Amino acid sequence: MPRLSEVIAALDNLWPAERAESWDAVGTVVGDPDQEVTRVLFAVDPVQEIVDEALELGAGLLVTHHPLYLRGTTTVAASHFKGRVVHTLIKNDIALHVAHTNADTADPGVSDALAGALDLRVVGPLVPDPTDPNGRRGLGRVCELDHPLPLREFAARAAERLPATAQGIRVAGDPEAVVRTVAVSGGSGDSLFDQVRAAGVDAFLTADLRHHPVSEARAQSPLALLDAAHWATEWPWCELAAAQLDEISDRRGWDLRVHVSKTVTDPWTIHSPSLGAPN
Repeated sequence: MPRLSEVIAALDNLWPAERAESWDAVGTVVGDPDQEVTRVLFAVDPVQEIVDEALELGAGLLVTHHPLYLRGTTTVAASHFKGRVVHTLIKNDIALHVAHTNADTADPGVSDALAGALDLRVVGPLVPDPTDPNGRRGLGRVCELDHPLPLREFAARAAERLPATAQGIRVAGDPEAVVRTVAVSGGSGDSLFDQVRAAGVDAFLTADLRHHPVSEARAQSPLALLDAAHWATEWPWCELAAAQLDEISDRRGWDLRVHVSKTVTDPWTIHSPSLGAPN
């Protein structure tokens, strides 16, 4: 059985901390480097129900995409919900490791997993990492469909292939417009409209799109926009990351048991369509 420090070293090789954004909080949050690890759980959010799942599973390591403390803290008292997470982890010898923006830009990374879930062929990064001589790392991905689809059908594909959420897929654009090329970016993506327009794609699928940026983007070009739930666009990465660690475990003879949480931690629970809304 490997020690935690050995598993973390392998994860750091996949998603080096130095490739995270300066504002980000990645790496190991809690954990004894010398403890042995037999099970690992991957999830998007380090919330209590996921930590409880790791405990029930007997996992010694929880790897999440989202940080527990993105903006820092002055207390880990159990009277606060994040403090309870820390207490549960430490009391039960469960380590927590975070790969966030360093996983977003990795090769393969979050947007590669999103493209794979949608059965898209990746052409290259939407925002290339200038430090990558191979031109494969970077934020978002520019992709091609296996065959053109009306926007309505591509949205239906996204709704079918991504994990089910209350939000589903919101669409801005002509439902019958033909989609051949798509930009994708897991997580919040409305800061990337300039790069998406420059890529010349027919559609952009991301999450957390807001009214004014979408309205302005639609006024500037016929670019179709698809807005999925934040959690749903990032969950496919958990399966990709788990497969990567599985391969490392097999190669090194670690015999790790690697799991992916299927618990939906998207915060939205109900969607009620507006009465009289167009189809």
